[in-house]
Amino acid sequence: MAGFEEPAIYSPEFADTIIPANGTYPFYFSENPSLIAGLSDKSLSLIAPLVAYWVHSLIFHALDVYGTEWAWLAPYRIHESAEVKAKNLVSKSQVVWAVLVQQAIQTILGIIFVDSEETSVDHREKMARMSPILVQSTLLWMGNPHLAQSSLQRWGSSVLYFAYWWAIPTAQILFAFFVLDTWQYFLHRYFHTNKFLYRHFHSWHHRLYVPYAFGALYNHPVEGFLFDSLGAVVAENISRLSIRQTVLLFTFSSLKTVDDHCGYSLPFDPLQILFSNNADYHDIHHQAIGIKKNFSQPFFIHWDTILGTKMTRKEVEERTKKSKRNGLLKENGHANEHVNGHTNGHANGHANGHGDKNGNGNGVANGDHHKLKVE
Repeated sequence: MAGFEEPAIYSPEFADTIIPANGTYPFYFSENPSLIAGLSDKSLSLIAPLVAYWVHSLIFHALDVYGTEWAWLAPYRIHESAEVKAKNLVSKSQVVWAVLVQQAIQTILGIIFVDSEETSVDHREKMARMSPILVQSTLLWMGNPHLAQSSLQRWGSSVLYFAYWWAIPTAQILFAFFVLDTWQYFLHRYFHTNKFLYRHFHSWHHRLYVPYAFGALYNHPVEGFLFDSLGAVVAENISRLSIRQTVLLFTFSSLKTVDDHCGYSLPFDPLQILFSNNADYHDIHHQAIGIKKNFSQPFFIHWDTILGTKMTRKEVEERTKKSKRNGLLKENGHANEHVNGHTNGHANGHANGHGDKNGNGNGVANGDHHKLKVE
């Protein structure tokens, strides 16, 4: 048809027109070779989790030590301070040494397996590889090439920018959370169902019947390697995180695991607000009533929910009340048996002592004989 002009969207060059220019970066991005001058990003990914672990732990430890007399804090404390000393089967010094050993193993593993990436990355080139996909997706979605073209000319650059700098990195981090959760749930559950593994390895962690912050990584070294150190490296590699995303994953995971063992159910704690897998949830797992429940860690509870191993605080309270009622009934039953047995025995004894009178009279005779001897 004369005068027909094919829409520009079909031109290979059109995709280049929606690529954001270099230099338009989000606030979190730094063009510097490293986030901290003089410290490589790889080194930061190994050091930041350790600093986060101990600083966060010391905050809660300060509450444990100095907050015992603060009335406002009492309602948020999951266990009384005395319970820590009475019920835990390991000293705090032993806990500290075990955590330091695990963190040393974790650091060595990071040195070996965490990759440093090139400092100079051409982000515009990476977005250039994404832009044709965005063009084709928009065409398929809208169906009308003219409408798709005008939409991309207006919004394409912003959409590509958002996808590259926000959507994809966020999806990678969330996927890393999912991988780590999956890794730890099934390993954790298996270490409870296998008697050998529980007795020789996982029982270490459950020596802390009443968890506290810096005991979060108190594990047998073998378990610590498998659960936390190796699990984090697997999540980082499968999710294809950049080194700076790795810093975020490792540091946030450390903060989260400390918070999950802190011993306080704090309504103003952002980690406890954002995640239902929190200190109160994980504390149930450390109690005898919930030791075969709440295996999920450290982020979400979807595996507990799907596979039927979730236990809420309300369920704990209901089971505790039921157990106490059953115990009281059982106690009353024993008491009734004792009373009935005593009464029946007394009655039988009385009957034997006097009932023989109708027979051979031995009961009375023996009674009289005893009376005579006493006299």
